[in-house]
Amino acid sequence: MAEIKQTALRLMREQGTTNIRFADIARAMSMTAPALYRYFSGRDELLTGMIEDAWTDLADELEKSLADVHEPDPVAEFRAVCAAYRRWALADTARLNLAFGLPVPGYAAPAEGPHMDGAARAFSAIAGTVLHAEALGHPVTPLTPPMSPELCAELTRGKGVEHPPAALSPELTQALLHTWASLHGFVTLEANGHFHWASGQHTVQMFDGLVSGLAGYIGLIEPVRPAP
Repeated sequence: MAEIKQTALRLMREQGTTNIRFADIARAMSMTAPALYRYFSGRDELLTGMIEDAWTDLADELEKSLADVHEPDPVAEFRAVCAAYRRWALADTARLNLAFGLPVPGYAAPAEGPHMDGAARAFSAIAGTVLHAEALGHPVTPLTPPMSPELCAELTRGKGVEHPPAALSPELTQALLHTWASLHGFVTLEANGHFHWASGQHTVQMFDGLVSGLAGYIGLIEPVRPAP
């Protein structure tokens, strides 16, 4: 099964699309298409399994980045987890696009399932930096705009997000979702070649600036302000 998934991902990279056929995979593996049905009930089950693997890989990378910060420093942890997110995204654009729902004609990822476990772990890795700061006695107050009572209630229930830890306030949950969206937007643009006009060094500087801005927005550091 692993070889089938690896072959499918290789074809996605080569063809520049997540829309692959069983016949293409079988041909690349010198098999017949019906033989693949011994391992997967169809293309949809294969894609779902690949999405689950991608989310698990992302969560593993984020958790490892936190473990590699040996000092009790939530800001360093936040920077590490953001850098790990970027490395993971740039390592395999096809995997990134598949995990985050690049449309595949005729396929929709299930709303629930094992792939959501990896998503919850990934969110928790980012959220853990904030929880660690508060555990160390550093209150974290995000710069979130006022929220309606309905949005507060929805964020408290966790509807629409990957099971935010119960310790997070609605304000922090919203700030962390904004953070994820901002990180993802940057790395998706970069991974898909939309920063081609900038040198690699300048792209890194832009990313580091984004991370500093997000750390200030969340409340881990004083907000970054331009020099007078």
